[in-house]
Amino acid sequence: MANVGIVGIGHTKFGNSSEYDLSDVMAYAATDALEDAHFLARRKEVDQVVVGNMASGLFCHQSAVASALVSRMDMEPVPAELVENGPASGASAIKIGYMAVASGMADIVLVVGGEVMRKVTGWLGTDYVATMLHTDAEYNMGLTLPGFGGMFTRMYMERYGMTERDLALLAVKNHANGAKNKYAHIQAPCTIEAIADGPDASVVNTYVAEPLRMYSTCPVSDGAAALLLVNMDSPKAKDFPKKPIRIAGIASATDTHCVHNRKDPLMLNAVRISAEKAYAMASLKPSDISFAELHDAFSILEFAISEEVGFFERGKSFLAVRKGETNIDGKMPINTSGGLKSKGHPVGATGVSQAVELVRQLRGEAEKGRQVHNPKYGMSVNFGGFGNNVVALICAKE
Repeated sequence: MANVGIVGIGHTKFGNSSEYDLSDVMAYAATDALEDAHFLARRKEVDQVVVGNMASGLFCHQSAVASALVSRMDMEPVPAELVENGPASGASAIKIGYMAVASGMADIVLVVGGEVMRKVTGWLGTDYVATMLHTDAEYNMGLTLPGFGGMFTRMYMERYGMTERDLALLAVKNHANGAKNKYAHIQAPCTIEAIADGPDASVVNTYVAEPLRMYSTCPVSDGAAALLLVNMDSPKAKDFPKKPIRIAGIASATDTHCVHNRKDPLMLNAVRISAEKAYAMASLKPSDISFAELHDAFSILEFAISEEVGFFERGKSFLAVRKGETNIDGKMPINTSGGLKSKGHPVGATGVSQAVELVRQLRGEAEKGRQVHNPKYGMSVNFGGFGNNVVALICAKE
């Protein structure tokens, strides 16, 4: 297989883009990536466009967004396909783009992930996202993703002794990172006193799905992110001025769709298996990873995923957060971007956004106070459903 590298990255600011057309939002990120690669004027030389999007038909009453993006970018007749995999749509689009290049079918692939969710109310948005659940046993019984997050958190607390204050400590860490990230939806730090220890904490940090509070859940966000992939073994790789960041490992896995049918609901098997496959592909182990972007739509997931991928022992990750080990200057920086909690979570864009952060850190381009010291390998985990379909990615600085 050919070596695949990332030579261009693009990103919109996450937040409220409901006044814009989804194609425009994705085109902004795509243009940003092509300009970063010094390839905008040659964009019709791209061999393939792959778009990650979860639910444009529901959120925006718009379908066929891949072909719409190509037209908006004046890139016809470049072929374009849409990839849908719930909240893991973005990383799945990267995987499909990687496969196109690695197989030799394409030398240059543009991957764009995007979502505009705020054209509908929060109630409708929650309902739309919940449609990915098992229809009879979950969705029709009134379950939502925040509901699953709350139940998962309660089980984790009872088994391992984590507290609500540990969730608040994680939020403080991620908000501190997001406050320095120019793309983040929420660019405001918070303190442990304000959201956990102070007399008004329960008012400021209200319950969303007990024991999950507002500061333990991600905001509803709009936005897009993009990557330009290249065959590093092709002569075309010399056309790009920036040294490629190599995709060293990428893999995905699925788990039982109906969560209550899993042997142990606290075991995120798709996370573990996809990570193991990515490590094997990259010939790496967890201790080799310099930093990670983990899918914390609910803060508990950062704890659980960090254990499944081998960074910490099961039931011990919250102790590492207490010690500051996952801070920017810690032994294993996690969610340097602010994570979904602070940066935001436009579902189809998230996996691509995580990859953009890996590239920024490996290039040494993160903002002051947010740059990891001399990273060599970065890892991301994009989590679909409630662990039903997961994609793990490892990028390397050559």
